[in-house]
Amino acid sequence: MTRAPIPYGRQDIDDEDIAAVTDALRSAWLTTGPRVSDFERAFAEFCGACEGVAVNSGTAALHAAVRALKIGPGDEVIVPAITFAASSNAAVYEGGTPVFADVEPETLLIDTASVDRKITARTRAIVAVDYGGQPADYDALRALAAGRGIRIIADACHAPGATYKDRKVGTIADISAFSFHPVKHLTTCEGGMVLTDDTEMAARMRRFRNHGIDSDHRSREKTGTFSYDMVELGYNYRLPDIQCALGISQLRRLSHWLDRRQAIAARYDEMFADVPFVRPLTTHSDRTNAYHLYVIRLDLGKLKVDRRRAFDHLKAAGIGANVHYAPVYLHSFYRERFGYQPGLCPNAEAVHREILTLPMFPTLSEADQDYVVRTVTELKHL
Repeated sequence: MTRAPIPYGRQDIDDEDIAAVTDALRSAWLTTGPRVSDFERAFAEFCGACEGVAVNSGTAALHAAVRALKIGPGDEVIVPAITFAASSNAAVYEGGTPVFADVEPETLLIDTASVDRKITARTRAIVAVDYGGQPADYDALRALAAGRGIRIIADACHAPGATYKDRKVGTIADISAFSFHPVKHLTTCEGGMVLTDDTEMAARMRRFRNHGIDSDHRSREKTGTFSYDMVELGYNYRLPDIQCALGISQLRRLSHWLDRRQAIAARYDEMFADVPFVRPLTTHSDRTNAYHLYVIRLDLGKLKVDRRRAFDHLKAAGIGANVHYAPVYLHSFYRERFGYQPGLCPNAEAVHREILTLPMFPTLSEADQDYVVRTVTELKHL
């Protein structure tokens, strides 16, 4: 019997999710309606934040955060080298310059010592990426930013429900961005949210997601007016009610899914403990990890294959391995626009050649997990 492919991530949709979306489709509001604010309140409450602003992607959430902090031309934003390009693209959208910091080899989190070396008089923000689901070292970053007018943006797209020194992600930075892509912890198909305790920034982001207009259709209907004012250049980053309905329904299972991800990660750790060429990433003792990703480093000195051959072996076995991520500054756009070259962040470049992302999602069965581990251990025979 042919084994079904195992993806690296997968959404889980049940009948209640479908019913919630169907109810939204039958309602009077498909977009800019009551489910948007309902979802914002529910997700903000889950994370412990005061304000939530729903947008149509995690990228839009990062962009809204950069705009809310009024970052513009001439401003520098420090970003870890190992992350998805959106973490730095958001600064570029507003005319800012991304400055790349190196990462900790054992966690792939932003290295605060590298951040310290990259701060200049033009630094306006630090993007702390909660890589894989583990929070960055926010206290250390705060200490570097103190008294310098530098704000902290949490790229928390991997980490809803994670904690740092008993504080929930979404409450630690000045502003936090989340993603609801299908491989993330909960999904709205595509979607995202920004959390903050600053009501003025939240109002600015709600305007920004709606073309820079100072009201939306629902609020104008309530007040019985047709007039509005576009007070700044914004974007159409709205998240429709249909997708918010799905998000509200998914949110009821988020705590269970977090438990499952942590249990799966613990089981991987146990099974790889005696595999000498596999080094899972570590989690600091003062944090909990939400495990969007389960990433291993291959000790290539103990194997006869490189990472590409290892990746191909897993793919041929029907395992959806992946690589998260290449150093952003090595992408063609960044090399051509900003002149970045190899050698900028040595840890990131070295670790990138070793990492593999293995399947991680709440419905991953023990049998499939066993198969993944067996296939990885086969690398020693290639």
